[in-house]
Amino acid sequence: MANEFELAVTALQQQGVIAYATEAVFGLGCDPDSELAVQRLLAIKQRPVEKGLILIAANVAQLQPYIDLNTLTADQWAQVEASWPGPFTWIMPARATTPAWLTGQFASLAVRVTAHPQVAALCQAFGKPLVSTSANLTGEPPARQVAEFSPSLANQLAYILPGTVGGQASPSQIRDARTGAIIRPS
Repeated sequence: MANEFELAVTALQQQGVIAYATEAVFGLGCDPDSELAVQRLLAIKQRPVEKGLILIAANVAQLQPYIDLNTLTADQWAQVEASWPGPFTWIMPARATTPAWLTGQFASLAVRVTAHPQVAALCQAFGKPLVSTSANLTGEPPARQVAEFSPSLANQLAYILPGTVGGQASPSQIRDARTGAIIRPS
């Protein structure tokens, strides 16, 4: 397993796009601080940059460079914190320094602290969060196992980290941390 993690981390450090198992589906990920890597991911997925992306992390500290927690009330933060780690993605105000290739057309960013041990370990090994979007072309169903990857998708990835998705039946719920509104049900 250590060698597989090393290969995944090396691919991320070289601005590659990798696939990995999450709570519900396989995800595509890359270095959120590399515009080149994010552009590669968007091209592979055929996703417009304006839609923004999700960051997945091992802990809240990894997300702090990207989100402005000072804009949330204590109650809002308590609701977020109570759901993590877990399959809950929250839209939070982005820091002014967070790049537009992550936020898209928004002043916010979708973030999650994962409960999937392999992804958490990958984020720890990489030293920061990953961009995380489902491993499929836009509009197609997300892959729950590597065998479901389309060849055109798999052939564009720098590395596929072997793993098993968690027990979550559907992609993570997305909620707005300020309003509590559900953007995508689980």
